[in-house]
Amino acid sequence: MKHAFETLVGDVRAALQAGEQFTLGYSAEQSQFVRFNHAKVRQAGTVSQASAQLRLVRDGRQAEQQVTLSGDAQLDRQRLGDALEQLRQTLPLLAVDPYLRLDESAWQSHSLQAQPLPELDEVLALLDREAGELDLVGIYAAGPICRGFASSFGAFGWHQANSFNFDWSLFHKNGQAVKANYAGQVWSTDDFIARLRQAREQLGFLGRPAVTLKPGSYRAYLAPAAMDEIAGMLCWGGFSAQALATGNSALQRLYNADARLSPLVSFSEQVSGSLSPAFSDEGAPRLDVPLIQQGEARQRLISARSAAEFELLANGADSYESPCALSLAPGNLASEHILERLGTGLYISNLWYLNYSDLPAARMTGLTRFATFWVENGQIQGPVSTMRFDDSLYSLLGSQLEDLTREREMILSTSTYGQRSTGSSHLPGALVKGLTLTL
Repeated sequence: MKHAFETLVGDVRAALQAGEQFTLGYSAEQSQFVRFNHAKVRQAGTVSQASAQLRLVRDGRQAEQQVTLSGDAQLDRQRLGDALEQLRQTLPLLAVDPYLRLDESAWQSHSLQAQPLPELDEVLALLDREAGELDLVGIYAAGPICRGFASSFGAFGWHQANSFNFDWSLFHKNGQAVKANYAGQVWSTDDFIARLRQAREQLGFLGRPAVTLKPGSYRAYLAPAAMDEIAGMLCWGGFSAQALATGNSALQRLYNADARLSPLVSFSEQVSGSLSPAFSDEGAPRLDVPLIQQGEARQRLISARSAAEFELLANGADSYESPCALSLAPGNLASEHILERLGTGLYISNLWYLNYSDLPAARMTGLTRFATFWVENGQIQGPVSTMRFDDSLYSLLGSQLEDLTREREMILSTSTYGQRSTGSSHLPGALVKGLTLTL
């Protein structure tokens, strides 16, 4: 795939006319998908696809077009040539872009993460042995993902990484479910078995009588999957330079130094070592960016356009200025002591359907779902009926945060909208003194 991309770059470069500049992005994957029902294979297939994003720039104007690639060098050369000619005809019709800023450095970036993936037969045999009698529903996806970027200024980036993502639920005969996930770049049979057995253990608790709670504030433990939902909300403009400059960020008060989070909280954009490429879709090298350190705001994610509009220094963020590899530093709580430290309160495996109820106050609302349990004296008593929470981040990760777990979970995005995503988060669980349930 890298050779195919290099060939396309050479073709576009050779076709340029005087005064023209170009950037060329490349996305490709060779993915294996398996859908399970009752722990049996119900659908299996493979996807091999590639596309290119061609941008033409001249006299302060820019236009771009996405091209689906066939894998046939001659046909793809023709498709890119046709796209280039269409862009040439379009450019004179466009206004000058006042915020157009191109990285004119000839940077180079090469990353090949070729850790071996498990054979599908191995995964299926393991699943049959460990969960053959369970009502397991899920999807397994695995294979290499590639990203490339090149420009007429001499920049060239290539990123190829193998990964797997197994997302599943175990259903109890009463209709309740435990949701679980195992994803990463290095497959460990022991780790997968441990994750599956934890889900099986939680499934057993779902057979107990449901506990109904009244609205109020409850001591709670939020598992990494629940924390991922909260972190995902923060990625909706929370760290964006454009959102912060226009007053549309949920973390406005934090970045204005009018509020702070717990000293335990340190968020960063940790691109190095992640599944995401070390270059943005705009053509700039991506950097590791400290976003929040010990509860206080540090840097924001700045795209080239925001840098031009708000007179800032770009730091490699994509155009939407959302983290691609968000990392929350661990705490001191050992996983084996979670229930003991929780004592009496809520064990929340997942949160669902989150939204902001008060954006300026970083106040979120959502539902508990998938194996939320009531715990007394460190012992799980039974499942909790679905409840709505409504609370501020400045409470959950601020005044009410007691500790974060020492162990963290690498959570890869399960999005396959158009293509498999390279987004990820690396998160601990959180023990909070109070979480507000409203109904």
